[in-house]
Amino acid sequence: MKTYRVAFIPGDGVGPEVALETRKTLEALGALHSFALEAETFAWDCDYYLKHGRMMPDNALEILKPFDAIFLGSVGDPAKVPDHVSLTSLLTIRKGFDQYVNLRPILLHGGVSTPVTTATPESVDMVVVRENTEGEYSQLGGIFSGDAPNGFATQMAVFSRKGCERVIRFAFNLARERKAKGRAGKVTSCTKSNALNYSMVYWDSIFKQVAAEYPDIVTNSMHVDALSMVMITNPGQFDVIVASNLFGDIITDLGSVLQGGIGIAAGANLDPERRFPSMFEPIHGSALALAGKGVVNPIAAIESGRLMLDYLGETAASQALLKAVRAVLAEGRVRTADMGGSSSTSEVGEAIRAALQ
Repeated sequence: MKTYRVAFIPGDGVGPEVALETRKTLEALGALHSFALEAETFAWDCDYYLKHGRMMPDNALEILKPFDAIFLGSVGDPAKVPDHVSLTSLLTIRKGFDQYVNLRPILLHGGVSTPVTTATPESVDMVVVRENTEGEYSQLGGIFSGDAPNGFATQMAVFSRKGCERVIRFAFNLARERKAKGRAGKVTSCTKSNALNYSMVYWDSIFKQVAAEYPDIVTNSMHVDALSMVMITNPGQFDVIVASNLFGDIITDLGSVLQGGIGIAAGANLDPERRFPSMFEPIHGSALALAGKGVVNPIAAIESGRLMLDYLGETAASQALLKAVRAVLAEGRVRTADMGGSSSTSEVGEAIRAALQ
């Protein structure tokens, strides 16, 4: 029996609640599909910062490196720690382990309502591949004479050839995989080269060069503002979208509305070369208003666990989990308040685990 070492960082707010349901679900799948989960929990959160003056130990990456994967619940509690400080733990792991692909599937399951009338289970089946280690989130710049009348701030975006090319190539390879399974085989580049005359012009040129190597894949480029509108008016035209760090962050939150809410939206931070562990997380954040009430939707976290199973090569377990999630959602009997129900976090988790049987 294969054993996977998984580091759980529950984090802040609702993170511990969704992390618990995810761990229970992965353990249940292990019992059914002949693998074991060796989980270790690390209490690296805003309370840790208040005690130690940092979000994680200085050797956190060294501690995490031997693990097969990392699960992160959520990060952030601005009443205790400013957001730009608490986020350093997430960015440190992403960059330190060169998790240069942020993968966010956007799926609308049957039985899930969405405010977007054009969104149906048939039209909403896309994946956003977001560059995850540079771009607009490079943390370079500064504030100069901030309180003075002539004060100003600069924020530098870094677009390297290596960074752009590898994430764009990942998107094309993913489109090929999806095409083999019956999808369109299409990559859309999310750009803004009419206004960002250096960074996105460079991005466009690299996209064009990589696209020439994939004649079997349909390609197009759309400015981020136009792409955002088309995601709402005609979501069925998208298969794989590749985007820079900032643009990918924004359009995937928009995508969560297509799929019925942020409580369903899963995410993965991947090192495709597998030199380091990859990290999996729901994208909903710490949702402090819901923390400790047992009402948060755990599906985004459990779906992030499903992405982990795919990454670990446990395809049968991943497919079984997808089937179970879809069955619970289609039935509509057990669902949390964000989906119009009254079920608790644990009741949704239990229903999904029961459906695995």
